[in-house]
Amino acid sequence: MPGGQRLDAEKSGTGDRSDSSVGPGLRVKRRKLVAVRLSALLGTVWSSSALAQENAIQLATKIPVSTMDVVQLALFAGITGAAILSAILLIRERARTASENVSLRERVAEIGNALQRAEALLNLKDQRILVWFGDERKPELVGSLSRADAPEDRATFLAFGKWLAPRSAARLERAISSLREEKQTFDLVVETNKRAFLEVQGRISANHVAVRFLTLSDARREHAELRIEHQQLRGEHETVLKLLDALAMPAWLRGGDGRLQWVNAAYAQAVEAANAAAAIHESREFLGTSAREQIARDHLSSPVFAQRLSTVIGGDRRIFTVTDVVDGEGSAGLACDVSDVETIREEHERTVRSHADTLDQLNTAVAIFDTDQKLRFFNQAFQKLWELDLSFLESRPDNTLLLDRLRSDGKLAEQPEWRRWKENLLGAYRAVEPQEHLWHLPDGRTLRVVANPQPNGGVTWVFENLTEKINLESRYNTIVRVQGVTLDNLAEGVAVFGPDGRVRLSNPAFANLWGMPEGLVKAGTHISVIRAACQTLAKASPWSELAAAVTGFDEDRQDRHGQVELNDGNVLRFAVIHLPNGQVMTTFIDVTDSVNVERMLKDKNEALERADQLKNDFVRHVSYELRSPLTSISGFTELLAQETAGPLNPRQRDYVDHIASSSFELETIVDDILDLATIDAGIMELEISEVVIERTVRSAADLVAERLREHSIALDIELEQAPASFHADENRLRQILFNLLSNAANYAPEGSTIQLTCMRDPAGVAFRVHDDGPGIPPDVLDGIFRRFEPHANGGRERGAGLGLSIVKSFVELHDGSIEIDTGEGRGTTVICRFPMAPEGFREAAE
Repeated sequence: MPGGQRLDAEKSGTGDRSDSSVGPGLRVKRRKLVAVRLSALLGTVWSSSALAQENAIQLATKIPVSTMDVVQLALFAGITGAAILSAILLIRERARTASENVSLRERVAEIGNALQRAEALLNLKDQRILVWFGDERKPELVGSLSRADAPEDRATFLAFGKWLAPRSAARLERAISSLREEKQTFDLVVETNKRAFLEVQGRISANHVAVRFLTLSDARREHAELRIEHQQLRGEHETVLKLLDALAMPAWLRGGDGRLQWVNAAYAQAVEAANAAAAIHESREFLGTSAREQIARDHLSSPVFAQRLSTVIGGDRRIFTVTDVVDGEGSAGLACDVSDVETIREEHERTVRSHADTLDQLNTAVAIFDTDQKLRFFNQAFQKLWELDLSFLESRPDNTLLLDRLRSDGKLAEQPEWRRWKENLLGAYRAVEPQEHLWHLPDGRTLRVVANPQPNGGVTWVFENLTEKINLESRYNTIVRVQGVTLDNLAEGVAVFGPDGRVRLSNPAFANLWGMPEGLVKAGTHISVIRAACQTLAKASPWSELAAAVTGFDEDRQDRHGQVELNDGNVLRFAVIHLPNGQVMTTFIDVTDSVNVERMLKDKNEALERADQLKNDFVRHVSYELRSPLTSISGFTELLAQETAGPLNPRQRDYVDHIASSSFELETIVDDILDLATIDAGIMELEISEVVIERTVRSAADLVAERLREHSIALDIELEQAPASFHADENRLRQILFNLLSNAANYAPEGSTIQLTCMRDPAGVAFRVHDDGPGIPPDVLDGIFRRFEPHANGGRERGAGLGLSIVKSFVELHDGSIEIDTGEGRGTTVICRFPMAPEGFREAAE
C-alpha cells in the first residue's frame, strides 16, 4: 500500500535521526542509507502518479477530457509529489544537523576543559617546552623557567649559545639535531652561564617533536653537577686517550696488578701486534724485563720515572725517553723515540769536535767570542801567533781585556787614539756584514784581520798572516822578470796566442827557427800573418792545424804534438798546449840531430834483429843437424861400454865413461835448444794429464842421484803439505825439477843438503828448491833467466846457460810463475808456482 510505504519511510527516517549522535566516522554509511530511502520514496511517488493516471484514464472513458488536460494534470501531480518529498527531506536534514551541532559543542567543551587542565599542570612545574609540529621549522614555546635565569624572549631562548655554557650549548644543539633528523631521544643536564643546571629531555611522537627544560631541586642539582663534572672528566679522558692514540709515541696504562689495561696504536705497532686489543690480550711488553724491573725499583723511591732506555723495535735497537707515573690505582707510561735526536746530537758533537780539530790544525789563527764578548774557542795558531799564556786564554777573557793585554805586551802597534780605535774594532759585535782590517805589527809582520759576525751575536776573528804573501808577491814579480829574460834566451821557440788568435808572448828563438823577418812576430800579430809567412817553409806545414787549434771552438781542447821537416833539412818538433785561461802555447825545438841519431839507431836495431833471427835460425838448424851424429856417438859409446867388441882396459873404460857423460850433456843441451826454439816459434804444446806429485818428484830425484852422491850432497824431500796430484805436463814438470836440482847441485857445498818441498799454494801448487850455496849477486840476478849467459859464481861446472831459461819458459806455459829468493849467507831458493790446472785445460773441462 502506498500509505504503508510512507509510514515505513518515516520510521526509517526517525531511526536515522536517532543515530545522528554517532560519530563522524559513520557519516558515509548514513549518507548511503539516505540515498537508498530516497530511491524508495521516489518509487512510491511514481507508483501514486501511475495510479492517478490510470484512474484518470478510467474517468476519461466516462468523461470526455482532452489530451492537454491530461498532461497538465499529470505534471501538476508530479511537481506536487516532488515538493512534498523535498520538504520531508529538508525537515529530516535540519533535525540531523541540529543533533550534530549539539554533539560538537559538547566535544569542544570537553577539549577546552582538557586544555585548561594541561595548562594548569604545565604551569604547576617550573619547566619550558619546545614543540615542533610536523615539518614546521619554527617551534612553539610554552612554559617558563623562572628559577633558572633563562631568557623569556623566544628568540633569545632559542639562541642557546648566549645563555648556556659553550660546552653545554654545543651538546644540546647536537642532541636536538639528532632528535629531529635521526629520531634519537636524549636526556641531558646542561649548565647556564650563571652556574645553574637544567635537565633537558628530548622526545618524539607521530606528529610532533618536543624538548622539555626542567629546573632541578637541590639534591638533583648536586647530582647534576656531579654528572656534568663526570661528563667533563669523561670527555677529557676520551680526548686524552684519542690524543695519545694519535701520537707516534708508544703509550700505555696499567692496573694495580701491573697488567696492561690500555695501549695506543703506536704501542701495538712497536710490539708488532695486529691492534691495541691484541697487544693487551697477548700481554706484549714494549720494554724488556730488565727495563721494567728498573722502573719498578725506581718507583719505590719516586712516583715519577723519567730516563732513557733502549729496546728492540723491528729488529733494530732504539733509544726511548720513557716517562712512567704510578699511583695507587695503577700507572701510565709514555715513550718518546730519541734515537734520531741522539744520533743527531752525537753527530753534532762529532761535527763540533771535528771543526775544532780542523781549525786547530789550520795555520790561520782563529778566535771565537760569544755574545758577551768572552773567548769561547781558539786554535793553536792563535796561541802561537800572539804567544799568550794558555792559562790566560782558558780563563775566557773578554775581547777588550785581550786587546789591552796585547797592547801592554807590545804586540800591537800604538794607535794615536787607542780608545776610539778599539771601539771601532769592537763595533763588529753590532755589525751585520764582515769587517776587514790590516794590522802592521811592531815586529814587521802584517795581519789581515777579518771580523765575521755570527747569527747568535758573537764574532769569529780570523787573523791571516800576510807577511809571507807579500814577500811571495815581491819574489813573484822578480821571478816573472827573470823568467822573461830566461824565455828570451831559450833555444826553444815559444809563442803564446790569445783566444782572438793574436800573439800574447813570444821569444826570439821562435822567429829564428822559422827564419821569419825581424819585427814580424810581436805582441798583437795575428796567427794568420805568421801562417802566411811560414806556409811555404816546410814540406808539410802544420800551421793550418795550429791556426785551427788557436782560433777554433774545440770543446775537447786536447794538446797536440808533432814534427815537421823544413825545406832546408832541419827538423822541428812542436807542441800545442792549451792554457787554462783560454790561451794556446806553441813550442818549437830543433831536433835535427836527435832525428838523425834516431834514424841511425833504427837502422842498427833492424840489423841486430836480423842478426838475432839469423842466430836463432842457425841454432835451430845446427841443433837438428847435431842430433843425428850425437845419437850415433851415444850408441857406439854404449856398445863400447858393454865390451861387445872386446874387453877394455881401465883407461879405455874411463875414456868411454867420459864420452858417455859428455854425450848425455850435449844431448841435454840440444834438447833444451830445440825446446826453446819450439817455444819461440809458438808451437810448443803441453800434454796435460793428472800428475801424481810424489811419483814425479821421486823420478826427478833419481835423475840427479848419481851427481849428488859424487859430491856427498843429501836431498831432503818434503811432501807432507802437498796435494796428491794436479793437472800438468808430467814430462815437462820432471824436466823443470831436474834442471832445478841440477842447478842446486852445481852450487851446493859438498856435504850440504838440498831441500825439495812441495806444498799447497793459494793459487795451486808450489815447488821450492833450496841450496846453501853462495847465493846470486844482484848484478847476475837481473839476467839469470837470459839465454846463453852462464855464470859460474862458485859453481862446479859452467853450462850453456839454458837451465833456468827452460824452467821459466815451461812454468809460464803452465800459467805459473817463478820466483828466486837469494842473498849472501842464506843460499838460493827457487819457487815455482803452478795452478791446479792450466787455463786452457780448465776451459776445456768446463
